[in-house]
Amino acid sequence: MEPKRDYYEVLGVSRDADQRTIKRAFLKLARTLHPDVNKEPDAEERFKEVNEAYSVLSDERKRANYDQFGNPDGPGGFGSEYVDMSDIFGGGFGGISDIFDSFFGGGGQGTRAARTRGRDMGITLRITLAEAAAGCSKKVAYDRLSPCEDCNGTGVAEGGHETICGRCSGTGRVVEVQRTIFGQMQSQTTCPVCHGSGRVVDNPCDTCQGEGRTPSHETVKVDIPAGIHSGQSIRVDGRGEAGVRGDVAGDLIVTIQVLEDERFERHGDDLFVVAQVDAFQAMLGTTIAMDGILKTDEVVVEIPAGCQYGQHIELPGLGMPRLGGTGRGSLVVAVQVNIPVSLSDEQRLILEKVASLQPHEDPTSQAAGAGAGQEQKARKQTAQSQTKRKQRRGPFKGKRQ
Repeated sequence: MEPKRDYYEVLGVSRDADQRTIKRAFLKLARTLHPDVNKEPDAEERFKEVNEAYSVLSDERKRANYDQFGNPDGPGGFGSEYVDMSDIFGGGFGGISDIFDSFFGGGGQGTRAARTRGRDMGITLRITLAEAAAGCSKKVAYDRLSPCEDCNGTGVAEGGHETICGRCSGTGRVVEVQRTIFGQMQSQTTCPVCHGSGRVVDNPCDTCQGEGRTPSHETVKVDIPAGIHSGQSIRVDGRGEAGVRGDVAGDLIVTIQVLEDERFERHGDDLFVVAQVDAFQAMLGTTIAMDGILKTDEVVVEIPAGCQYGQHIELPGLGMPRLGGTGRGSLVVAVQVNIPVSLSDEQRLILEKVASLQPHEDPTSQAAGAGAGQEQKARKQTAQSQTKRKQRRGPFKGKRQ
């Protein structure tokens, strides 16, 4: 297997080149090697090589790791102060290659589509339950079409001008008349001169070919509010796809996915957690302390004497913060009683003595049919207990009731 060429050599830039120089070199090479225009046998592989080099050198973290260790992911593999969508989620939008494909296919003075507004872009961001509870900020790195730096997004080179299209008078549409056996028929089509934009440029920018936007690898800070749920989205205005020649940019829509937690199980704004006590603590009652979902939480659980296995103890105000409101849900502690498997001789003697003092009812002494009212009451209590368990859905991992 041949070693990879130096990324700086691939793009033809020096090791101290700034981001603007790197971006220009990438665009120039990518246009030349794009499979749509270059039919040489090795064009596609060379295009991929240029794309890989740019994806590393355009990313500050990856470039720093590459310069220091020769590996974009650093000496120990992946590590970052922000989330790189192209690393974790397969590109988020398909990666810089697909972004450039979109730019190349829709760019240029001769192929611009009628739509000039930038599109919204969407990504999924994974956070922990603790981050969802406290709120956090994440830096997200992603690829998009951003305003061209050389022409400030206008698409016009120095000395050039943008004017109203003379063919369609700025409407972007033209009416064509055809003669048929049924008479004259009119049809409205996209203007072939301005391709629907309504404006033409006499001297387009060489970097963006008059588009006013170029492929770019960028980082944006996303503020995540406390109490957010999985599936909810955060909209970052203007950070989606840039519009053609300064038109309105789309938004970046970040959909949050909250990962499962090892200790807590979330149901709405309530949290379930398991507390383990031994049989003696359950019989006599005890007090235990545990960590809450927030670092500042001080959780003290009072286990009542005679506590049963699976009994719930609710602690209001110690669950998840309510999104956009005040207060918090409850922390529901499910007691798990552990029966000792080995006893000393002294412990066994004591327990046998306690057991002998327990009252025992003789089943044969109970009257048959001891009251339909009591039987009906017991049946009702059982049904209520089952309904409550179904509503609460058990807190134990993998054992939802």
